[in-house]
Amino acid sequence: MAEELVLMDNVSKYYGRVRALDGVTFRVFKNEIVGLLGDNGAGKSTLIKILSGAYRRDSGEILINGEPADISNPRDAKKYGIETIYQTLAVADNVDAAANLYLGRELRTPWGTLDDVAMEAKTREVMGRLNPNFQRFKEPVKALSGGQRQSVAIARAILFNARILIMDEPTAALGPQETAQVGELIKQLKKEGIGIFLISHDIHDVFDLADRVSVMKNGQVVGHARTEDVTKDEVLGMIILGKVPEKAIPGPGAMQTA
Repeated sequence: MAEELVLMDNVSKYYGRVRALDGVTFRVFKNEIVGLLGDNGAGKSTLIKILSGAYRRDSGEILINGEPADISNPRDAKKYGIETIYQTLAVADNVDAAANLYLGRELRTPWGTLDDVAMEAKTREVMGRLNPNFQRFKEPVKALSGGQRQSVAIARAILFNARILIMDEPTAALGPQETAQVGELIKQLKKEGIGIFLISHDIHDVFDLADRVSVMKNGQVVGHARTEDVTKDEVLGMIILGKVPEKAIPGPGAMQTA
């Protein structure tokens, strides 16, 4: 059995009388990429914000490595090894890669000054593992390409031993070459044992990268399936109609048939 890193079990969230999530159950295993799909308003963003600590769930349970987890804020999420890379990346454009990786967690010398040498050395080590072609360590991040900026954001997330990575639209606004580059980064993270929660509107990206796909609609899970067991058209049917193909596992949001 694969090691289960995350179990979100029967999670619900309300905004006043509006139920944004209705009994959602979701799993991520070690060495696994799970794609989360659904139209706008399906509940994807609410679900990831609960796991990342930005929102609190109203009911349900979160287990990390099989143990109940109390995630009330982003600091709690980081404590459990959960890191989030949002579509906007939230990198500091005016400083270089090392300063971004250690932003707010800077290393200092015994004299209390910034240890720039140690931070750059560790940055080169992490970036070399992720993207051996990255060489622009001294330039401000605003001078980097979209793919290189994504590399910096990923390196920052894994620098402090993240085991669970939430990636929100990681290839949005990237060209084909940079999309392929980021795809290789994601596959490398999977090889290192990280469980990846991939949110995307691009079904092609999901099929290229994910081991499993989960589809949400109207705050519920329509179904889960291994990408090798379903076609893109079948997944589109899940997104648009809530129709679950034969080899998928239906959820509460699946279209009911007579």
